[in-house]
Amino acid sequence: MAKAPRPGKVKTRLAPPLTLEQSAALNTCFLRDTFANIGQVDGAQGIICYTPVGDEAMFDGLAPEGFALISQRGDGFGERLHLAATDLLACGFDSVCLIDSDSPTIPHAALQQAVEALAKPGDRVVLGGSDDGGYYLIGLKAAHAVVFERITWSTGSVFAETVERAAEAGLELVELPLWYDVDDGATLRVLAAELLEGKRPPFAAMDGFDAIRTREFLQALAEGGLQPWQTAG
Repeated sequence: MAKAPRPGKVKTRLAPPLTLEQSAALNTCFLRDTFANIGQVDGAQGIICYTPVGDEAMFDGLAPEGFALISQRGDGFGERLHLAATDLLACGFDSVCLIDSDSPTIPHAALQQAVEALAKPGDRVVLGGSDDGGYYLIGLKAAHAVVFERITWSTGSVFAETVERAAEAGLELVELPLWYDVDDGATLRVLAAELLEGKRPPFAAMDGFDAIRTREFLQALAEGGLQPWQTAG
């Protein structure tokens, strides 16, 4: 699930400490690293479910060969997720994982675990929680609308409410390792510590993906004398 990396339209909560142009450039790095991570998962096909329509060209050259583009549709966030799952399953896939583009260092093992869990017989939901109470991945074998309904989006209760919806529907739930989104100054500091200093996030049970493009971008800022994550709020 990705927005076209246009300045002023993506990662705006990172400005400040970054500029809008730097925030968009960092988002481009997030996309490249996320696509690279997905591209290395056995048994999976990468699809970019993008918005807005008309900005398709902004994804040129960002993804590995073989990735496809499909536009998002729907009004609210929950509807967009549900319709993305519906559209992808209608293309003939046996299952689908919807992954955010705010977590460039999601452990590769977590993505592989999601694919393997969905390959097993029987219906289930796979959910990768974020430390802010949201989730970075939801995996489905059928487009169950219920897991996207009555969710208080953009709050710290998204993960818990999704677990409740899955339980109400009698769906088996597989939980992935906890990870984090990078969407403000505080989480930018966590990211910089992880990629530049080798410090695993305090809540993490495993090492993250080596997000090379993101690391190089942050390193270039540091070498230029700019380390906005040190004073970010």
